[in-house]
Amino acid sequence: MAVRMLTGCVLVTLLCQVWSSAEPHHKEEDVLYPWRNQGKGLVRVKRDWIIPPIRVLENSKQVPEDLVQIKSDKIFTGEVIYKLEGPGVDQQPKDLFEIDDKTGVIRCKRPLDRERYNSFTLKAFALSPSGERLENPTTIEIVVLDQNDNRPAFTQKQFGGSVSEFSVPGTSVMSVSATDADDTMTENAWLSYSIIGQESIPANAVTKTMFGINNETGAIYTRDVGLDREVVKSFRLTLQIADMGGMGLTSEGVAIIHVSDINNHAPRFSPVVYSMAAVENRKDYEIGRVNVTDRDDRGAGNWEAKYFISNDPAGNFAISTDPGSNEGVLTVVKPLDYEAQNELVLVLTVENVNRLSNKAPNLPVSSATVVVTVVNENEAPLFREDPIQIVVPESVVPGTLLKSNIAFDPDYSDLRYEISRDPERWLEINRDTGDITAKRTFNMRSPNVRNNIYNAVVKVTDAEGVSTTARVAITLKETNDFSPQLFPLSGTVCRAASRRSSGLVLTAVDGDLPPHAAPFTFEMPEDLSINWTVNQVNHTHALLQPLVELQAGEYAVTVFVSDSGSPVMSAYAQVNVTVCVCDSFGDCKSEAGAVLASSVGISFIALIIIMASIALLLLLLLLAVVVTTCGRRHHIKKGTGLLVGESEDDIRDNVFNYDEQGGGEEDENAFNIDLLWNPHDAPSTPGSYYPRGKQPLRRDAPHNLPSPIYPRRPPADPTDIEDYINDGLEAADNDPNVPPYDTALIYDYEGEGSLTGSLSSVASGSSDGDQDYDYLNDWGPRFQKLAHMFDPR
Repeated sequence: MAVRMLTGCVLVTLLCQVWSSAEPHHKEEDVLYPWRNQGKGLVRVKRDWIIPPIRVLENSKQVPEDLVQIKSDKIFTGEVIYKLEGPGVDQQPKDLFEIDDKTGVIRCKRPLDRERYNSFTLKAFALSPSGERLENPTTIEIVVLDQNDNRPAFTQKQFGGSVSEFSVPGTSVMSVSATDADDTMTENAWLSYSIIGQESIPANAVTKTMFGINNETGAIYTRDVGLDREVVKSFRLTLQIADMGGMGLTSEGVAIIHVSDINNHAPRFSPVVYSMAAVENRKDYEIGRVNVTDRDDRGAGNWEAKYFISNDPAGNFAISTDPGSNEGVLTVVKPLDYEAQNELVLVLTVENVNRLSNKAPNLPVSSATVVVTVVNENEAPLFREDPIQIVVPESVVPGTLLKSNIAFDPDYSDLRYEISRDPERWLEINRDTGDITAKRTFNMRSPNVRNNIYNAVVKVTDAEGVSTTARVAITLKETNDFSPQLFPLSGTVCRAASRRSSGLVLTAVDGDLPPHAAPFTFEMPEDLSINWTVNQVNHTHALLQPLVELQAGEYAVTVFVSDSGSPVMSAYAQVNVTVCVCDSFGDCKSEAGAVLASSVGISFIALIIIMASIALLLLLLLLAVVVTTCGRRHHIKKGTGLLVGESEDDIRDNVFNYDEQGGGEEDENAFNIDLLWNPHDAPSTPGSYYPRGKQPLRRDAPHNLPSPIYPRRPPADPTDIEDYINDGLEAADNDPNVPPYDTALIYDYEGEGSLTGSLSSVASGSSDGDQDYDYLNDWGPRFQKLAHMFDPR
């Protein structure tokens, strides 16, 4: 393919030679590096032409402009059609280039802009009319040549920097930069920096040139001495940038340079003597301020002051800095005492937060004197300790001094004491001296005692009415206040001799807390331990056992129990033991079972006969009682009772109701009166009654201990019944000779207005003289008392 390059108006025709494969007139390097032969014209490599880049000047006014002509060198008798493809033709940006399809001339249709597109790569085709390719595509490279059509520009509208005051010449301050859109490989983008103006702020503070700039790098530096921030605050520099080494297009810019402060001025007190007042017994409040002056930059660390107190050994004062005014704020952090010292002299010193520069004048540290006058005020009384700690045993004797000298008044005023909180009313305080004493014995089981500590509050007031309170924490120590109580007080023991290991297990309960309770010690009194013994099982239990085989029956055994407190508390207790025949499980048998199990051996038929005889006798006895009662009802006088006798003694002291279950549960108005059993009135056998002073003593009862005095007669006034009952109960509880199950016997006081009327209504119209009560003597010992009452003989 032949190519014609059009440069301006000169037409250069290049003819394409067809190489022969046998012609060796090209070197290998000419083929591999064809651009080295650009001065020799076009070179074809393997039938492809390497075309040098076509250079086109941007912003050309001669458009359209012919750039190059291509022509196929292939022998072809028909017509050849040329086509062009690539950016600038059929790709963006379109319509910049075109080709004449007849002649193959490539033209530039519009002016080019190198800053947008600096080169184009196109492909040219030679086609037959039928569209067949006659040649391989040819690459056309178009390079746009630069023109100096762009001004350089600074990268920022305004540059900012700073330099310390008193900087030496040559100190780097800042750097500025600029750009140029032209080709950086040409002089069109060769930039040069310069300073064309300088203004000081305040105006005319400095007139000499203080800064220079590197024309290639844009680095700004100091040129002279004399930068003092107290004289000049900042500089405004007018900058210029020019291309083509300073000979081309230019632009201007601005740089603001601030002169930064260094700590070259120490703070100074003004004035140096201050007078202040402080109220005693107060803290954390301001009493005054001190002032300093500093010529350094306000608000910065070179200006901010730090204050120190050099002679405050007690640490009563503190000083801080007000960040807005830089004043020293003096405060009291520990209460002052007027009585101890009424005036104090403080020495203050000051320095900056930042370290002082070596360029500052060599002056001594500034100091100031503050005279503080302490103002007296009435102070509240003070307790020597709060809480007031007291340790005392719970059984403290009332009137015991617990604490003294508990408070004092700094103003030496008279004090008045009182207890403002004492929920149990255990304490008493002397109004004048404040001595705390025990009002009554303490009780560790009170709900107001927590973790063995009882809390109260005392109040003290001075002569002017100023008062204060303190808590009293009383730690109670456990004391041995209660005797141990034996439990149980009744039980059964097997009679069989083979059951040596059986017995009644005893324990004890103690109202005290450890270590004044368990372990317990169980013992038998020496004079009452003939047939019985008690063996310790562990710290809390013992086993009561007979020493010999006893007959079945009831036995009262006295046991002595002691606790482990200090001092030791002990008590006697009577245990009612039932000795019985036991079965294989260790349980007591019934009387019938005992008879059947005896060795005598009674036949079943004989047993039936005996039981039938007993039932017949009981039936006859019942009939006799019914007939006698019905016959006697008609002979009792109206208004007299069946049990009316000549004895002046109270009947309730002599008649006892066994197996009494208590009063009716539905009788809400009734009074349950416990009649206390006098052991001197007790019968020696169950079911027997003896007149006062005639009863025999049981062998197993502790008859050697005195009994209390029991109330003999009930009160005439029913309102005193409660006192009568309580007196009887107290006497019975303290009587060591009374078996527990006989201690309290109950009858029912039915109240007033009974619907059944008096028992005297049972009597008939006959007089006492018409009645014969001799038959009562025949009814056995249970009715002998009635016989004596109704038959004076």
